Amino acid sequence: MPGDLPADPQSLAVSLCPLLREQSDGRLSPVEWFRAAWQRGGAATGFATWTQDNQPPIPVVLKLPVGPVEYRWTSLLGATSHDQWNSAQARATPTPRVIAQGTALGGFDLAWLIMERLPGRPLTQHLEPQCIHDLLIAACDFHTSAVAIAPPDEHSISPDWEATIGKAREIVRAGGIPEAQKWNEAIHRVQKALPTLRSRWEARPHNVWCHGDLHPGNALRRDDPPPGSPTERHGCVLIDLALVHAGHWIEDALYLERQFWGYPEMLDGIKPVSVLARLRRERGLPVDDDYPRLSLIRRVLAASCAPALVEREGNPRYLHAALHNIEQFLPQAMSS
Repeated sequence: MPGDLPADPQSLAVSLCPLLREQSDGRLSPVEWFRAAWQRGGAATGFATWTQDNQPPIPVVLKLPVGPVEYRWTSLLGATSHDQWNSAQARATPTPRVIAQGTALGGFDLAWLIMERLPGRPLTQHLEPQCIHDLLIAACDFHTSAVAIAPPDEHSISPDWEATIGKAREIVRAGGIPEAQKWNEAIHRVQKALPTLRSRWEARPHNVWCHGDLHPGNALRRDDPPPGSPTERHGCVLIDLALVHAGHWIEDALYLERQFWGYPEMLDGIKPVSVLARLRRERGLPVDDDYPRLSLIRRVLAASCAPALVEREGNPRYLHAALHNIEQFLPQAMSS
């Protein structure tokens, strides 16, 4: 029987890597472990190469342990056989190509992935308006591919809006943030409207697999997208699929928008919800008539939680923008 797994992911990865190299019949080279500034979660990640028959070695990324959601979607969307690795279809996947994967290692129930190493840096390295537009195209690619593989068959679990907004008001009353009096009044109005807001939001269609963590740090460029493929237009590949869930397509657009609430000038006039709606229409994907009001409701709900997340979202410009969103959009969200 194996001993206890090391608590530190890096130590775990180092200890199990020889088993993985053995399991790969020696195709996996020694691994150089690293942690990227944009990386979240507890997995260890490393660079290596993968030897192919009669082909140059493939630069790869090894990741372990991998959670069940990330494992499911990365392996489904990026599954690529060895003989098709360089095909146009494989080079057009919306997520990294996966050359090997498994759910056990050394007698442990532990998922791992070996994926293509994308040479480009995340979009955050050279962020400009075109990057935001490219990221939204990549999100539409992701939605299209994910639904084609597995139509959504579940409802996502919503945050506990009452508890989080209640905590936000407690922090506001303690005077721990700027514009505390305005915040107190705004959150009070949201709390009175919350039953209606929540019921309308919960009634939204759940017909898309949302990425769940859509921001420029989770998109890398692919250098060689095949001509004529969807990715040729933008070259973006989405990574970090741990938060994929069934929901409404506006959730990804609003998640991206929220990253720039404090710095809207960085969007240069791009409206993520409107752009993603247009991209979906161009592909013949459903765009329900009620999505503008759903967007207002989600903005109000997310903005109302900002004081409760002050340690993570405590930038004064962000908090001011969140307060402005409540004041501007709550009346519209509540209109019939």
